[in-house]
Amino acid sequence: MITRPTPAWIRRLLVFATGLIAVLLLSAPAAQGYHPGTPAAPSAVASSSLPAGQIVAQEFSDRISGVLRNADGPLPDVTISVSGNGFDGETTSAANGSWSIGVPEQGAYEVTLEVDTLPEGTALAEGQANPRTVTFAGTSNVTTLFLFGDGIVANTTSFWDTLAERTLAGLSFGLLLALSAVGLSLIFGTTGLTNFAHGEMVTFGAVVAFGFAAIGLPIFVAIPLAVVAGALLGWVQDAGLWKPLRRRGTGLVPMMIVSIGLALALRYIIQFNFGGATQQLPGAQSARLDFGPVSISQNNLNSLLISLVIILLVGFLLLRTRIGKATRAVSDNPALAAASGIDVDRVIRIVWMVGGALAALGGILWAYYRPGVSFNMGQQILLLIFAGVVLGGLGTVFGALIGSIIVGLFVEISTIWLEADLKYVGALLIMILVLLFRPQGILGRKERVG
Repeated sequence: MITRPTPAWIRRLLVFATGLIAVLLLSAPAAQGYHPGTPAAPSAVASSSLPAGQIVAQEFSDRISGVLRNADGPLPDVTISVSGNGFDGETTSAANGSWSIGVPEQGAYEVTLEVDTLPEGTALAEGQANPRTVTFAGTSNVTTLFLFGDGIVANTTSFWDTLAERTLAGLSFGLLLALSAVGLSLIFGTTGLTNFAHGEMVTFGAVVAFGFAAIGLPIFVAIPLAVVAGALLGWVQDAGLWKPLRRRGTGLVPMMIVSIGLALALRYIIQFNFGGATQQLPGAQSARLDFGPVSISQNNLNSLLISLVIILLVGFLLLRTRIGKATRAVSDNPALAAASGIDVDRVIRIVWMVGGALAALGGILWAYYRPGVSFNMGQQILLLIFAGVVLGGLGTVFGALIGSIIVGLFVEISTIWLEADLKYVGALLIMILVLLFRPQGILGRKERVG
């Protein structure tokens, strides 16, 4: 009996379907929102129109959440209450300190920590607001944290000290954005694709790191594994979707639309498995370090140093290695690179893997910076990543680095004068101005646009 070979399009479909199943499996451990053996945080109990003294448990898609930790570890069994917009609800923190309360609609709510339920010897930091008001702003999840110990929350610093502190925070945020922006710029430079699914690659890294931590792996093991998973996601995307589309001669605009559809698919696959609540990676609350008049959290300092080292390593690989030189050649002229003996498809595959790994690492650092892991966290900073790429110059890696740092600095420094909810608006305004007066960006070339 003669066996017919499997058609190529079926093989490609199987590869891509396998990759999506891998996304499901990798994000599935995080669906519980707690470590094995740790009871989940009780559901919020909401008041209703029932007779006095009668209450009913409800679940809502909009949630307010957080995690309670002090220097000694998580704070379980602490009561948190939420009120506002005709709603009253309360819950207690789980064994890992996490808590979450669903609310019926978005708006402003008052969050109160019942101090008499705190463990003996634990108190809120001096100047810590309790109760405090939280407001939803373009997201279905709001995170609020309470600080404990001897830290002083009240703002008594001078303008110049505040400026120095915001500058340092902006540098940390800018380098964090640069990790994802460099990967996006590499992909655009070698393929011409504007990948709107890059935000979900950022989310994927944080969710997978949380999933590995949830099954009991130490965080210093979970993070490298999540970065490898990000590289695997990049490989699956190119092998199962983008390479077949390139071979068919699909135009860049249809491919961009495909990337939007892929972003939606990945986002809601992650939400289906992970849930809508914001969860915390281990060590999300860290001590603040003082450097003269400037203070920065340990997590933000770690993020700054890790991002700087990784970006320098990527720069070295691009400038000093054969694969880096081949990548720059493909970015400049793919046809000429192929004529010179460079395997263009292999270079693009490596670029997708590197871009996926950098996006995953950026997502993990973003989860510590926010802090919190949510299914739409990558979507929240996708426009900032694009702003950094456009500002620096489309397709230029070092331009993406410079542009991201400028965006990060502007976002953080602007909070001195702007409300926190408006800080991203200024960064996008920069992108619009650059497109008006210098469309090619800071380091871009005119022939790349148009």
